[in-house]
Amino acid sequence: MSYADKQMGGSRVTSIIIVALIHVLVGWLLISGLAIQGAKAVIERVTTVDIEEPPPPEEEPEEPPPPDDVAPPPPVAPPPPINIAPAPPPIQTQPTIPPPSPPALVIPPPAPVAPPAPPPPSLARGATTRNERRWAQRIQDNYPSRALREEVEGTVGVRVTVGANGRASNCSVTSSSGSSVLDQAACRGMERYARFNPALNDAGDPTSGSYSTRITYRLN
Repeated sequence: MSYADKQMGGSRVTSIIIVALIHVLVGWLLISGLAIQGAKAVIERVTTVDIEEPPPPEEEPEEPPPPDDVAPPPPVAPPPPINIAPAPPPIQTQPTIPPPSPPALVIPPPAPVAPPAPPPPSLARGATTRNERRWAQRIQDNYPSRALREEVEGTVGVRVTVGANGRASNCSVTSSSGSSVLDQAACRGMERYARFNPALNDAGDPTSGSYSTRITYRLN
């Protein structure tokens, strides 16, 4: 194909496209015009609806005024006030009851220490003489013969040990008479003639003790 044929074919195609666009444009205008006219017809139909006004209401007859001699209604006493008790406080319930607490451990105080029992009264006592006047007279009557010859007088202080049997022993001179004869005679007389109630210990049992006395030798 020659160049002139190609140029003529291109111009023809362009002409066909232009003609087709013109037809589409004309159709669109026609359709748009018809749609506008239909919308105007509907609007005119809606706006031309006749609206009838309702008739005016009839006047109601006026009520006659009440007569003057009508008695006023009796007074109505107001109702007594009603005392409305306040609502009781809400009761709170505990769904779960806790276990009781263990009792408190109370340790009693220690018992007071009892004071020691007082000791029993002591029964202890010293030795005492028994029939003293009798044996003292026998000692004085046994006056030493030498002292009689020499006419010697005096008082002798003596101390003896008294056994559990009430007899005297271990005599000693605590105060001399100045005469050894009288001192020795006094101790011999005590150990031979003197009698005693023996001493007692705390339990009251007889025990050994001591006794002191004075013996006077006097010439008649």
